[in-house]
Amino acid sequence: MNTITLPLANVSCMHCVNKIRDAISLLPNIQLIDIDTEQLTVSVDSSLPNLFDAISALGYQVGFHYQLPLTGLSCGRCVAKIEQALTARHDIAHFNITKQLADVYGAISEQALTNIIVELGYQVVTHSAAQHYDFTLNGLSCGKCVAKLTTALTQDNIEIITLDKNALSVITSLTADDIIAIVTTTGYQATLHTDIEPITETDTVIAPEPEPIIAPQDNATQLLLSGLTCASCVASVEKAIKAVDGVSNVNVNLAERTALIYGQAPLQAIIQAIESAGYGAEESEDDQTRRIRQQQQNQQTFKTHIRNATASLALGVPLMAWGIFGGSMVINSTTSQISWGIIGLITLALLVTAGKDFYINSWKAFLHHRATMDTLVALGTGAAWLFSMTVVLAPNLFPLAARHVYFEASAMIIGLITIGHALEARARSRTSKALERLIDLQPQTAIVVENGQEIERPLSAVIAGMTLRLKPGAKVAVDGLVIEGTSYLDESMLTGEPLAVHKKAGDHVRAGTINQQGSLLFKAEHIGSDTMLARIIQLVRQAQSSKPALARLADTISSVFVPSVMIIAIITAMAWYYFGPQPASVYMLVAATTVLIIACPCALGLATPMSVTVGVGRAAELGILIKDAEAMQQAASIDTVVLDKTGTLTEGKPQVVDYKIYNTLTREQLIQLAASLEQGSEHPLANAIVKSAQQQQLQLYPHSDFMTYSGLGVSGTVDQHQLLLGNAKFMVQNAITITHAEMDFDFIANQGATPVYLAQNGALAGIIGISDPLRKDSLSAVKRMQKMGLKVVMLTGDSVKTAKVIANKLGITDVVAEVLPDGKAAQITLLQQQGRRVVMVGDGINDAPALALAEVGIAMGSGTDVAIESAQFTLMRHSLHGVADALELSKATLRNIKENLFGAFVYNTLGIPIAAGVLFPLTGTLLSPVIAGAAMALSSITVVSNANRLRLFKPSRQDQEK
Repeated sequence: MNTITLPLANVSCMHCVNKIRDAISLLPNIQLIDIDTEQLTVSVDSSLPNLFDAISALGYQVGFHYQLPLTGLSCGRCVAKIEQALTARHDIAHFNITKQLADVYGAISEQALTNIIVELGYQVVTHSAAQHYDFTLNGLSCGKCVAKLTTALTQDNIEIITLDKNALSVITSLTADDIIAIVTTTGYQATLHTDIEPITETDTVIAPEPEPIIAPQDNATQLLLSGLTCASCVASVEKAIKAVDGVSNVNVNLAERTALIYGQAPLQAIIQAIESAGYGAEESEDDQTRRIRQQQQNQQTFKTHIRNATASLALGVPLMAWGIFGGSMVINSTTSQISWGIIGLITLALLVTAGKDFYINSWKAFLHHRATMDTLVALGTGAAWLFSMTVVLAPNLFPLAARHVYFEASAMIIGLITIGHALEARARSRTSKALERLIDLQPQTAIVVENGQEIERPLSAVIAGMTLRLKPGAKVAVDGLVIEGTSYLDESMLTGEPLAVHKKAGDHVRAGTINQQGSLLFKAEHIGSDTMLARIIQLVRQAQSSKPALARLADTISSVFVPSVMIIAIITAMAWYYFGPQPASVYMLVAATTVLIIACPCALGLATPMSVTVGVGRAAELGILIKDAEAMQQAASIDTVVLDKTGTLTEGKPQVVDYKIYNTLTREQLIQLAASLEQGSEHPLANAIVKSAQQQQLQLYPHSDFMTYSGLGVSGTVDQHQLLLGNAKFMVQNAITITHAEMDFDFIANQGATPVYLAQNGALAGIIGISDPLRKDSLSAVKRMQKMGLKVVMLTGDSVKTAKVIANKLGITDVVAEVLPDGKAAQITLLQQQGRRVVMVGDGINDAPALALAEVGIAMGSGTDVAIESAQFTLMRHSLHGVADALELSKATLRNIKENLFGAFVYNTLGIPIAAGVLFPLTGTLLSPVIAGAAMALSSITVVSNANRLRLFKPSRQDQEK
C-alpha cells in the first residue's frame, strides 16, 4: 500500500466531502486517511484508476492533469516504452501517449513525470509564452471538422493565420493552454509546436505568397484487384474489406480494378480478406509502379481474351454456318452421334480452356454463397453443352424433334463475350489517360548543385534543403523556392493555365511544371509524396474511386440482380416446359439459356465508375480538383453561385490608393501608425498598409495590447498612442465621431476602394483607401454564369457602397455586404431556405463555414488551406471561369452517368422479356443464345465508349486571356 495526497477541485462543502468519503468506502484496496474540500490523502495499491473514476463520476476533479508535448518519439515502440514505464507507477491513474503528446492523470508531479520520459531517452517540450502559437491537430477528418473548429476559434482575441486538418497557427492574447482547451472542447486534440520563434513587439508579420495546399484524405491505401467481372463482384469485395477491423471506408472501382481503403487496418489482413472472398489483390508502392502494373495487367488481359475469343469463334463460326446453310444439327443416326460426339468433346476442351475462367469464378462465387456474371455465363453455356451431350449419348430419351444439339451456342457465347471483354479492356485502358499524363510529368532525375558542381541524381536521392539546377526545357523535379535566375514555366497540366508563368527569385516552382527558357537555381522544399503534383495525383485517384448516390443505387440493384435473373430463368424454363409447344425441352433450354446470357450485369457495373473516372480526370486537365464524385452530382443541380469578393472576384492583392487626414498627422505618419499597429495581423488589408509603409521605407514602431475584432477591426498601443483601425461599425462601437468624414468615405468607396478608419487617442485621425483590383476575367466569368441560368450573388464584409461599386462593374444585382464571418454561413442558410441549391466560392479562412455549409464549396487554389479543406472543388488556376467549367463538367458527367445507367437498365428491362419469349406469339421464333451473347458484349462496349466521350469535353468558353 502507498500513501498519496491528491488535490480536489469543484468540492465546495462538507456535503461534497461526505459524498466522496462514501464513494471511497465502497472501493476495495483503498483506505481513506484524510479529506477536506481541497485535497485528500489515501493509502492505495494499484487501484488508483478506480479512485479517479469514482470521484469523477460524482462530478468532481481529482489529482493532476498534464499534457506534455513530446519530441524524439519516432515509432510505436517509443510510445510503448513510455506506456510500459507509466503502467508500472502506482501514482498514475490514466494516460494516453502519442508520438507528440503525453496526456496523464495521477498523483505524480510534473517534474517526476518529465524525469521518467527523459530517462527513457525522449524530451518534454516546454511551452512558450509568446503570442504566436503553432499547433499540431488530431481528430479532424474532413472540411466540416475544419469549419467547426474555425467557428469555435473565431473570437475577438484570436486571429487565425492558418488552419487545416493537421495544423493550426494563431496570433492571440490567450495562452497556449487556452487555445488547447478550446480545441479539446470542440472535440479535437491540439499539440503545441515549440520550434517556432515567438513574435516580439518589433517583429513584422507579412503574409507570404499563398501556395495552394491540396490535402488528400489520410490513411488511404490502394490495391490492384483481379478476378472482378461485374457489379456483384464489387459488392462482394467491398463487403469482405469492410469486415476487416480498422477499415473505416472502402471504394472499389470496377473500371480500374482497384480498391481504395481508408483506415488503420493491416494491409495483409485486407489482402487475405479479399483472397478469402475468391479474388486477388496486390499492393503497388507508388503511382509509377502501379501504373506499370496496371498496364501489364491490361495488356495481358487483352491478349488472353483475344486468344480465347479466336479459339472459340474458330469452332463456333463454322458450326453456326453449318446450321445456317442447311447442315443437319439433329441426332438421327449412329453416324451423326459419332460426329457430333467428337464435336462435343472438342467443345468441352474449349470450355475448359478458353472458357475456364467463367467456370472457376462461378464455382468460387458458389462457395461464397453469391452469384455473379460468371455464374450466368457458366450456367448458360454449361446447360447448352450438357443438353447437347445428353442428346448425343442417349438420343432415344428425346422425341425426334428435340434431338437438336447446341454446341455452336456454347462456343459462340464464350467467343462473343470474351471478345467483348477484350474490347472493353482496351477501352478501359484509355479512361485514366489524364492521370497517366500527370504521372508522366514527374521526372526521374534531378540536377543537384553541391560545392559548385552540378550532379544528376535519381529523384529518390533528393532531400529537402538541397539546391537544384533547372535547365531550359527540363521538368521541375520537386517543389521549391527560386533563389537565382528568371524564366517562364509552363504550368498548364497542373493549373489549366494556357500561358507560361514568369518565375524569379522568391517565387515557388512546383514539380511537373516545364521550364521554357532561362536557367533557375531553386531550393528543394517538398519532395516525394509531399509535392503538389503527388498530392494532386492522390486526390484525383481518390475522387475516381468515389461513388455518387446514383452509383450506390446501382450497387444496391446489382446485389440482388443476378439471383433475380436466375429465378427468372427458372420460371421461364418451367413456363416453356409446361405450357410451350413441342418440343418443350428445346424451347425450355433456348429460353432459359438466353435469359441467363442476356442479363449479365457488366454494363450496370461499369456505368458509373467509367464516367466518374473519365470525368474526374478531365477535370484535373482543366485545373479543377474534385474531392469526390458525390460533389459532382450535387454540382450538376446548382442554381445559385455565391461569390466572395476579396481574393475571388478580386486579385486578393490590395494596395493603398487614397487617404484623408483629420488632425495634424502627415500622410507618412498616418501610414506609419496604421502599419505599426497592423504588423501583427495577417488580414489582406493589413498587408496592404504594411506593404505601403515598407515601400516608403517608413520605420515601424513596436505595438502592444494588440487585439483583433473579427469582422470589425483591430486595436492596440503604438508609440504611446491608443489606436483603433477598422470599419464604421467598429468606430461607432467605440464612440468615435465619424460624421464629418462621411463625404470622404463615400468618395473613396465610389471609386471601388475600401475605406478604413484610423482613430488616435479617441478621435478620428484619418481614412485610408485600399483598393483590390478585379481579376481581369471576373466580368466575363460572371456573364458566362448568368448565361448558364445561374443566380450570381456577391457576399462580402466590405462596406455597402464599395460592394455596390464592384457589383455594378460586374453586372451583379444581388449583393450582401458588411457581413461578419459567421454571417456568411447564415446567408447560405437563408438562400437554402428559399429553395436554392447553392455553390459557395471563396478563398479565405472566414469563408470556411460557408464553404462547408453550401451544397458545393469551391475554393480558389491560391486561397488558404482551411478554405480548400472545407470545399469539395479546388480551382488550381486563378480564374473564375474555373467555376463555370466545374459546373458544366459536373452536368456533363452526371448526364453521361444517367445515359449509361439508362442504357444498362433499358437493355436488361427489354432484353430479359425478349429472351424469355414474349415475342414468340407474334414472330414464332425465340431469340438465339448466340445473339444474346453478342448483345451482352455490345452493351458493355457501348457503356465504356460512351464514358470515354467525356475525354472530349470542352467548356463553353475556352478562356485564353489570363
